[in-house]
Amino acid sequence: MMNIRVKKLLLALLSGLMLTASFPPSPFYFLAWFALVPLLKSLENETPTAGLKLGFAAGLAHSLTLIYWVIIVMGHYGHLPLPVSVGILILFSLYLSLYPALFAWGASLTARSFLGSFKTAALWVALEYVRANFLTGFPWCLLGHTQYRNLEAIQVADLVGTYGVSFVIVLSSALIYGLLLDKNRSRWKLEAPLVLLTLALTLGYGFYRMSDSRPSQGSLRVAIAQGNIDQSIKWNPAYQEKTVQIYRTLTLQSRPFNPDLVVWPETAVPLFFQDGDPLARTVLQTPREAGTHLIFGSPAYKRRGGSVSFFNRAYLASPDAQILGSYDKVHLVPFGEYVPLKRFLPFVQRLVAAAGDFLPGDSQTPLKFPKAAAGILICFESIFPELGRAMTANGAALLVNLTNDAWYGMSSAPYQHFSMAVFRAVENRRPVIRAANTGISAFILPNGRILEQSGLFTETLLTREIPLPYPGLTLYTRYGDFFAIVLTIFSAVNIFFAYWYTRKQTRSMR
Repeated sequence: MMNIRVKKLLLALLSGLMLTASFPPSPFYFLAWFALVPLLKSLENETPTAGLKLGFAAGLAHSLTLIYWVIIVMGHYGHLPLPVSVGILILFSLYLSLYPALFAWGASLTARSFLGSFKTAALWVALEYVRANFLTGFPWCLLGHTQYRNLEAIQVADLVGTYGVSFVIVLSSALIYGLLLDKNRSRWKLEAPLVLLTLALTLGYGFYRMSDSRPSQGSLRVAIAQGNIDQSIKWNPAYQEKTVQIYRTLTLQSRPFNPDLVVWPETAVPLFFQDGDPLARTVLQTPREAGTHLIFGSPAYKRRGGSVSFFNRAYLASPDAQILGSYDKVHLVPFGEYVPLKRFLPFVQRLVAAAGDFLPGDSQTPLKFPKAAAGILICFESIFPELGRAMTANGAALLVNLTNDAWYGMSSAPYQHFSMAVFRAVENRRPVIRAANTGISAFILPNGRILEQSGLFTETLLTREIPLPYPGLTLYTRYGDFFAIVLTIFSAVNIFFAYWYTRKQTRSMR
């Protein structure tokens, strides 16, 4: 007969693998609603210390299979040896595994107490919130993101953000465990109806919002140019002219559609546009010939004394070949666009020799043109909800995400990255225009519905007329992550007293 410890370990590993299987591009998003059931079962009659280990095992199984693409980024494009790339993946996965470990440790203390399912869901959200904000933050693939195509389930994000979706998903796992596997089912006589009521209210709100047919404040005709430029040649000077010509040709092909705005991806212009060389002038003449406004990405620099600062920038050009404004990326990619604590970590700088030396921008002002104001999110800024909130609060009528996901290759990462943009639309009730060098480019409505999306590694032009919402801010845009913050404080207090009580009980039994 299999050892009970081995069974519990297998249950924890199963939860980790089910979590991964619920994220895109997998179609099995429904697995998220009961993915934590095996882990909760494994925690039965376990000490918090044993729970910590089981949670860590689940987290490691999940992290290694979710972000395996780190090897592609570091190896193929970062030119690091395979052992080093694998080592970085393992170290990063070990870090991410700490959060499920702490979740299981805390659940071992509180899951079987009064309203334990709500305490368990609150703890999960608290740890997601900490992960999203600790150090530089990494809110990649929060549990709620699994439901990006389950539109009725995610409408609550305009009230409480993605964390609210994560909360009800964990409640679902706790309920299923309690009704089917928990030996102490008597406590569920009160708890089960409360959980079911919470789930029903969440889905009821979702159906209500999806049936909302209030008219829009006009519309905007938008074209997205996806050039599909190979990352290995993107910065080769010999290919700069060809790259610009590809985007120019796609833009001119949009003329029959008569777009109000054309969007190119992050660093679509692989040169210092501000220098005004012939290629830069060609870029500037493109919106004139197409009769449209153009948003495009290009690196930029600023001289300060004897030093030069670099920026990841987006420009807005007008139909009369004038630059109306620009936006510099404010949340840079650590070890990709800059090296944190570079003075103290010189060995890390050597490991990522291809990393840039960029500085963050200092403004989150939308780029305005006659028909609308566009809030810009460059690359993985789209995974940080506070940036979309800030742009919307500052007057953005739509959010424009410029990105270059070519770094990820043909992996699951572009799909994961794309899924998070859907939540920026719902949270702020703003359409999202996503232009990606190699895909996924897309039009996303304010309710999260994807009007159209491109395939990966294809050259394409997408055109759509999108509705512009009436001015107004959602609860989430106004107040941000108040829900997650309250649950974080609640969880910290709850865990403190549960731990104190457990220690007291242990001492009294000696």
